[in-house]
Amino acid sequence: MSRLGPRKASDIWCRIRLRREVRLFCVINDNGARLTLLGHATTMTANLLKLGMFVMPVHDPDKPLAQCFDEDLELAVACERLGFDDFWVGEHHSSIYENIAMPEIFLARVLGSTSRIRIGPAPVCLQYHHPAHVASRLAFLDHLSHGRLNVCFGPGAIPTDMEVFGVDPQEAGRRVVESINMILDMWTNDPPYSFDGDFWRIHLEDNLDPEMGLVGIHHPLQQPHPPIFTPCISRDSVGLRKAAARGFRPISHHMVGTDVLKNHWETYAAGCNDGGREANPADWCVSRNVYVASTTEEARSQARSNSLGRCIEYIIELTRRGDALDLWKRDPGQADEELTLDYFMDEVIIAGDPDEVTRQLRELRTEIGDFGTLVLVAHDFDDKEKWLNSLDLFANEVVPAFASG
Repeated sequence: MSRLGPRKASDIWCRIRLRREVRLFCVINDNGARLTLLGHATTMTANLLKLGMFVMPVHDPDKPLAQCFDEDLELAVACERLGFDDFWVGEHHSSIYENIAMPEIFLARVLGSTSRIRIGPAPVCLQYHHPAHVASRLAFLDHLSHGRLNVCFGPGAIPTDMEVFGVDPQEAGRRVVESINMILDMWTNDPPYSFDGDFWRIHLEDNLDPEMGLVGIHHPLQQPHPPIFTPCISRDSVGLRKAAARGFRPISHHMVGTDVLKNHWETYAAGCNDGGREANPADWCVSRNVYVASTTEEARSQARSNSLGRCIEYIIELTRRGDALDLWKRDPGQADEELTLDYFMDEVIIAGDPDEVTRQLRELRTEIGDFGTLVLVAHDFDDKEKWLNSLDLFANEVVPAFASG
């Protein structure tokens, strides 16, 4: 099933750069009328499209850890220079491939080398951490960053992480929900606290002493709290729908196809309706693997054989061993045997010269409808020069061409 094809001629994409960092996109039809894109009834006269970068990371296990982290920092600085808006970092504890154990510490280092780009752990794996610790350290990071913090809450998925922390995978979802409830309560209310959950108990009543400054967990700088995001992979996700009802914003996974992405929007919109508000496409983040080179042949060949292709094959094998290949299927009837690198190269990964990548991004947005942020996925610098060249081509050629139509 191909996702390529011509864009409707009546769609006109306009781009105006305001200073260096801000990109303003508007979409109108030939008559300047309201557009409806795959169920997104929105007035598209001033639709801000943002760019993000997600660092899982997946690194070469033979590369020294310090070199991995230095290269991830170099990527963050490059993203700010090229006008990216958000920089996300994942949390993993027991993998030699995904090797950032505390994204908040790494992101604090990023703060010292940047001045504008927003930062965020994605996700904070709440089932591993005491909610009071999470609430306190994230509030601290929000003040340290002068309000540049985004937050993504979710469960971790590495089986050895769950084992080392003693977490039953069947309880992970309930742990996350309970933790979120406690964190938000501490962020938006003053003590006394009295929470008796199934997994954590938090009480702060007897030792409060305002005269001595003993008054409870700090509140974040951003009020009532930093923007909260939730990762989404599965179709018809109950967790996504509940998160949407609470006002959280979705980040769709980089390995799911367009049919699943459309389902994510439908589920999110239903959840927003449950919460009594209208779904805003500007809140939806869609992540994709993107690789740009001078020619499409070169880009596809390199993406297949470099760290991008190896990362996809690694995730395929990891989920195969965990009996979770269904996560990546375009539809429930797709055979396990079809989930190969060839499939992802043909239907999910975006690789080509600047014109081809621009075309594929336009087609993606035509198929799934409007969304607010395109989140690129970072990969190991197995060839730093080529990866930085890909990023430069994307920012300096693809983005302007995509916007101009």
